[in-house]
Amino acid sequence: MEQNLKEKTGRNLDEWKAHLNGRGFEKHGEFMAYLKNDCGVSHGYANFIAHKARESDASSNSPDDLIEEQYQGKESLRPIFEKLKAMILGLADDIEMAPKKTSISFRCKRQFALVKPSTKTRIDLGLKFNDRQTSGRLESSGPFGTMCSHRVQLTSVDQVDNQLKGWLRDAHSEAT
Repeated sequence: MEQNLKEKTGRNLDEWKAHLNGRGFEKHGEFMAYLKNDCGVSHGYANFIAHKARESDASSNSPDDLIEEQYQGKESLRPIFEKLKAMILGLADDIEMAPKKTSISFRCKRQFALVKPSTKTRIDLGLKFNDRQTSGRLESSGPFGTMCSHRVQLTSVDQVDNQLKGWLRDAHSEAT
């Protein structure tokens, strides 16, 4: 979007940021309304400009910063995440870790696992299987919707075990 911004809106990103600076907008919706109504910018470009101007998009932060923000106030979950991350990345060399604002995606050809600190006491691990029944800890996807087919709730480091590693290995294998 940034490459086409000047052509589509008449300004590049730096020009939009300068234009919006000092307007007193605080909320995303305020930026959006102004850009759409007063500047005639389409919804998609207005959303892009607003996120970039507010630095509220994932790409405005480093991967490490995104992870730090996810675990702010949830520090007790960090050891679970670290063990889980090591387990996932240790499965194969083709795995990419992609932190977002509220979760971390693990993928090879497609996403096969999603890690989200959902509460102050629980990490939800989403897994993507082609066809697998739910059973015990391996629940239906719950809050992940179609992004994942299953979920495992983790509240302690001990739950990052061999059973979980087997599910991760299977999900990775199906994604390659």
